[in-house]
Amino acid sequence: MSDFDLIVVGGGPGGYVAAIRAAQLGFKTALIEKAELGGVCLNWGCIPTKALLRGADIAHTLKHAAQFGFALEAPSLDLAKLVGHSRSTAKRLSQGIDYLMNKNAVTVIRGHAKIIAPFTLRVSSDDGDQQYRADHIILATGAHARDLANIHVDGKLVWGAREAMTPTALPERLLVIGAGAIGVEFASLYNDLGSHVTLVEAASKIVPMEDSDVSTQLAKSFTERGINIHTSTTVEAIERHADTVTAELLTANGRTQITVDRVILAVGISGNIQALGLEDVKADTDRGFIKTDAFSKTNIVGLYAIGDVAGPPWLAHKASHEAVICVEKIAGVAGVKPLRKDRVPGCTYCRPQTASVGLSEEKAKSAGHKVRIGRFNLNANGKALAIDESVGFVKTIFDSETGELLGAHMIGAEVTEQIQGFCIAQQLEATDHELANSIFAHPTLSESMHESVLDSLGIAIHQ
Repeated sequence: MSDFDLIVVGGGPGGYVAAIRAAQLGFKTALIEKAELGGVCLNWGCIPTKALLRGADIAHTLKHAAQFGFALEAPSLDLAKLVGHSRSTAKRLSQGIDYLMNKNAVTVIRGHAKIIAPFTLRVSSDDGDQQYRADHIILATGAHARDLANIHVDGKLVWGAREAMTPTALPERLLVIGAGAIGVEFASLYNDLGSHVTLVEAASKIVPMEDSDVSTQLAKSFTERGINIHTSTTVEAIERHADTVTAELLTANGRTQITVDRVILAVGISGNIQALGLEDVKADTDRGFIKTDAFSKTNIVGLYAIGDVAGPPWLAHKASHEAVICVEKIAGVAGVKPLRKDRVPGCTYCRPQTASVGLSEEKAKSAGHKVRIGRFNLNANGKALAIDESVGFVKTIFDSETGELLGAHMIGAEVTEQIQGFCIAQQLEATDHELANSIFAHPTLSESMHESVLDSLGIAIHQ
């Protein structure tokens, strides 16, 4: 049996960050991973999808080049090259994490880990089984995509995220089931590349976790692009043919059928808690995820869980931040505070992009706040007009009595790069007046953030 001070199970954005921070704090640290370092996010999620979406942005730009005076012949897509760029980007970053493990003297152990007793793991690999002991074990095993009871990914006609990121041919007709962040990103991607996309969502709006105004604007933008949207709709059944799929949709107006070439299933995730030995040590779980306290402790002494496997929000940056908090609390670092989940920003990289932090207008009101709302449309922003990206808006929600920034919601070009300004404002407890008195550079898209704050005070300049 080999001993460590701290062992992390899972090498995704929560796990590898936990391992690095533990090593920095002087722990003898090991990281156990059965697949690629970087986890799903780096290898099959966050990073490679953004590489593909960059290709979609280029396709959109080429189609509208005449707006800027360029006459181009109809461009052709080399799908294999676009997919190759995505895969090479993921590979490069995964290798970079391997470098970071070596740099920080973290022992990387390959294999599948299972808890067999308190403080003890068994790791199974092609080389056999090996036991390891540590005073602290952090589970960062992530999550996997869910199937529907009546629809399962088969890799050929019904795709999960991996198949959707590595197509060998562009489907002419595509059905995307689920209009959360993953679903709308794939719908946007394939629409820009040339597929006829139908997007189905069981909830009453797409991106149902976002503020209603954002959902409405995104649905309008998608519809104008030719994406067919069906909300309050379920896929009751599918019939697989040789190279097509017929789907039966149940809508508010009755049943209808559509035939498509491929289906992408994007209906949520479940935690990777299987075969970890949680039942054997009686670790508490809840609806497929590991239960923890504010500092990622489970009900078992010495056992912790971070990231997707510990529940929402299911975001890589949440996992990384949670990792640091968990390790620093274990190490006794002074002043460590628990994660505030209401301050975790959410970003969706469709076109137009969406980004948000804090409470939506609906949630702020239901929580009992008296609110003041500010809004500024991008069609009044000089930079947005100059780059021909004037669709969208910035919406800010303040407590009318204290001036606290309760939430910010953005839709438009590059809003995922701008939302951090509102995150910092919340962290520093900046009020509406402090934000109003801040100077934003001109001409920038971020001026719309300032104008939204001014609008909440009734003193917007440019609308």
